[in-house]
Amino acid sequence: MDESGRAVSVRGRSNHPVTRGWLCAKVNRYLERVYHPERVLYPLRRSGPRGSGQFTRISWDEALAEISERWRQIIDQHGAECILPYSYAGTLGLVQGGVTDARFWNRLGASQLVRSICGYAAEEAVMLTIGGRLAPSPEDVVHSKLILIWGSNPASTAPHVVPFLREAQRKGARVVVIDPIRTLTARSADQHIQPLPGTDAALALSMMHVIVSEGLHNEAWIEQHTVGWEQLRERIMQYPPERGAAITGLARETIVELARAYATTKPAMLRISDGINRHTNGGQTIRALASLPAVLGQYGVRGGGLMYSTSDWLKWDKAALGHAHEESCPPPTRSLNMNRLGAVLTGEADPPVYSLYVYNSNPAASTPNSGKVIEGLLREDLFTVVHDLFETDTARYADIILPATSQLEQVDLHKPYGHLSLQYNTPAIKPLGEARCNWDVMRSLAAAMGFEEPWLQQDAESVIAEVLAATAGKQPTLQGITLERLQAEGSIPLSIPENERVPFQDGVFRTPSQKVEFYSEQAQAKGYDPVPDWVPEVETRPATARIAGKDELLPLLNPAAHHFISSTFANQPTLIAKERTPTLRINPEDAKVRGIRSGQMVKVSNERGWCHLVAEVSEDVRPGVLATTTVWWPKFSPDRRNVNWTTSDRLADFNGGSTFYTNLVSVESVEHNETEDSPHENAVGVFVSR
Repeated sequence: MDESGRAVSVRGRSNHPVTRGWLCAKVNRYLERVYHPERVLYPLRRSGPRGSGQFTRISWDEALAEISERWRQIIDQHGAECILPYSYAGTLGLVQGGVTDARFWNRLGASQLVRSICGYAAEEAVMLTIGGRLAPSPEDVVHSKLILIWGSNPASTAPHVVPFLREAQRKGARVVVIDPIRTLTARSADQHIQPLPGTDAALALSMMHVIVSEGLHNEAWIEQHTVGWEQLRERIMQYPPERGAAITGLARETIVELARAYATTKPAMLRISDGINRHTNGGQTIRALASLPAVLGQYGVRGGGLMYSTSDWLKWDKAALGHAHEESCPPPTRSLNMNRLGAVLTGEADPPVYSLYVYNSNPAASTPNSGKVIEGLLREDLFTVVHDLFETDTARYADIILPATSQLEQVDLHKPYGHLSLQYNTPAIKPLGEARCNWDVMRSLAAAMGFEEPWLQQDAESVIAEVLAATAGKQPTLQGITLERLQAEGSIPLSIPENERVPFQDGVFRTPSQKVEFYSEQAQAKGYDPVPDWVPEVETRPATARIAGKDELLPLLNPAAHHFISSTFANQPTLIAKERTPTLRINPEDAKVRGIRSGQMVKVSNERGWCHLVAEVSEDVRPGVLATTTVWWPKFSPDRRNVNWTTSDRLADFNGGSTFYTNLVSVESVEHNETEDSPHENAVGVFVSR
C-alpha cells in the first residue's frame, strides 16, 4: 500500500504449503478489479424503466429505509417467505458467505435458498459412497504412479494442483485425461481419451467389467471394506467393453487398455471436479467413479484414491453459523432451488416471490435458462435489490443497487476445499467510496427491521471467534487454532495428524456401515437406484444414432474459462482480451456439413433460447460435440446474450443439482447483417425473451 492508502501489488504467500507464493492468472489482476473505473461506490435507486440502466445516487439511510419499508409491506401482505435471498460463491468466506447466508435471513423468515448450482449431485454421491469429501492434499499427487484426471481441467480451475502433477510426471507418473474436450490440462497429458458427454458412468462400469473379468480386482479389500459387492458386480456384468464402446463412442481397445493400466498401477489417483456432475445423470456418474478406487483397494493409499474436495476435513458449527435455533427465529420456511430461479420468478413459487435480494452472484449471467430469469426480473411487482461491486447484468434490473467491498476491503476467514489450510482475510485498504461488506449490510438491515438480537450485530472478528470456539469443541482439526493465531500468521494448516492425512488410511469410512457402500440404503431411501448405474441423459444423442447433416442436434458443453471464475473477473478488460471473444468450438467434421468456418458468427439455439457465438473450428472437441467457455457477461457478448440462454434448469438425478451440460442445440451460420454488435462493445439494452 502506498502513502495515499492505495494498494499497489498483490502477491502470493510464499510459505503456503500448496500455492507457495504463486497466483493464478485471475487473481494476478485483482487490483484491476478493486480499482476498476466502473465500480459502484454509492447506493443507487432506479430512475428509469426496469433494465434501462438508469439510476440515481441516494444515501445509505435512504436505501435502507426503502428496503425495510418495502419488506415490511410484503411481510404484512404476503408473509416473509415471499422474500428470497439469492447468493452463491462470489465470496466463499465464513463471514461474508456462510454467516451472511444464514443469520439475518433466519431471523427474517425469508425463503430458504437451496444453493445447488455447482456440485450438489456430486457431493451427495460422494457422501453416499464413501461418507465424506475427504480428498488428500494436492501434495500427495507426487506419490502417484498413474493419475486419471476425469472431467476436470485443473490447469484452468485448480492451477495450484498443476505443479504437483508436473513433479509426478517427472518422477515417472503417467497422466491420463478423460474429457470430450482437449483442455489445457489434456495438452500436457500422456494420453487424452474423449468419451461422449454424459457417458462417463458407462465408461467406469465397463472398466470395472474388464477388471473383474480379468481377475484384477482386490477381492480381499472388497470383502473387508465394502458392502454391496454382489449387487455392484451384477451391475458391472451388464457393461462389457463392447457395450461401453457403443455408449461412449470410444474404441473397445481404449476401454480395455485404460482398465488394465488403472488396475495394474498402484498407487493411482482419480481426480474429479464438479463439471462432470452437471448432467441429468450426474449423481450416478459420481457414484460409479467413487466406486472405481474401491474395486482395486486404492483408498487409504498415499497417492491413490479419489481427489474431489477437502471440504469435510472441517465443518463449521451450524448453530453458531446461523442461529436458527433462537426463539426469535420463526420456523424454517420453504426451500427454493437456485437452479430454478427463472421458473420461481415466473409462477412456480406459490406464494410468489415479491422481493429478490442478490449478492455474491450474478444470476442474469450465470443461472441456467437465463431468458426465463430475465422474464422474471422484468416483473413490475418484483422489488429487487443487488449488492455488488459492479452494475452487473443482474443489477441493471434492480430497484436498489448497494455498493460492495472487495476481498482487500473486508475481514473474513476461508476454509479450504482444494487443500488443507485455513486463511485469514485481513483488510489491506479501507473500503472505497461508501462500499460495505456483506455482513455489515446484514447488520444494517437487521437494525432497519428492528431486530435487536446481539448475534445480528457482532463485528466480523467476533463472529469468527464465536464460530471457531463452537466448532473447535467438535472438530479436532481446529486444535490450537485461534483467532489471534490466524490474525498473526494469516494461513494455518488444519491440525490433522500425519498418520491421518491419507484419507481412510485406517479403513474406516464415514458411511453408516463405515465401509464403502456400493449398495446404499440411504440412496434407496431417497428414491435413487442404490447401486451405481449409467442412465442416458434426458437430452442425449447416442453414439450409434448420429444423423448426418446440418440439422443434427449436438450436445453443448460450457466449461469454465481460464481467466474467469463463473462471471467474476469477466468485466475486466485485460482478462476479456485474454479470453478474446465468446466462441463456439466445433469439430471440422461438424463445421463442414454446416458450412461454418472459423471466425464466422453462428447461432446456437434450442427450445429454451439462443445466442450468437464466434465459430472456432477445432479438433479440440471430438466430432458430435460442441463447447464454449463461461461465464461471459451478456453485456460483453454478441446480441447481449450468453450460452445460459440455452442451458436447462432441469434438476439432476441427485439432490437438486444443476444440469448445465445436458444441453442439445442446433448450430447454424449467421449472415453478417443479422448481428451488428461487437463481442466487446460496452453497450447494453433491455433483455427480452424472443
